[in-house]
Amino acid sequence: MFTGLVEEQGIVKSLVREGSNLHLQISCNLVLEDISLGASIAVDGVCQTVTKFDSESFWVTAIDETLKLTNFGTYQIGTKVNLERCLRASDRLGGHIVQGHVDAVGEIISIIDASGSYEVTVQIPENLSRYVIHKGSICINGISLTVASISGNLIKVCIIPKTWDVTNLSFLQTGSKVNIEVDVLAKYLEKLQKL
Repeated sequence: MFTGLVEEQGIVKSLVREGSNLHLQISCNLVLEDISLGASIAVDGVCQTVTKFDSESFWVTAIDETLKLTNFGTYQIGTKVNLERCLRASDRLGGHIVQGHVDAVGEIISIIDASGSYEVTVQIPENLSRYVIHKGSICINGISLTVASISGNLIKVCIIPKTWDVTNLSFLQTGSKVNIEVDVLAKYLEKLQKL
């Protein structure tokens, strides 16, 4: 489990296809401090298992299902990705409950510089909009964000300068693909109502 509070940006150093799998090497600093084989790290909000690491990088393997549901297929050497280590039981839950199980890929529709902060509008698949509410939580590229407004399947979030600076949002542009995870609590509530 994660919180959606990005710890650092990593850089994709290598992408190797092997059958239906994609092996990614990601260079970083902070998340390597207590890394171990089998550890979970959210890469742009996607829970991935560390398969190998050294003093400068770690490796993960994205399987076909992951590639179908995420923006990993758009990565190139040099792509900056948001990284977060998994939550420990003693940690504060500063963002919201993020599983790292991406629901779908959304698309950046607009980015507006609002004199220091930023307004980002993202189009999500229609079937996910029922899980999103005004002032509720949504995870975009692994970032816990508050929904400023929703119109159909267009979600607007407002980004403070700190979040803009420590995440890869500042490198995105109109048309960029982003990983979307809606609030898991909304999905549980929907399931319970059907029982």
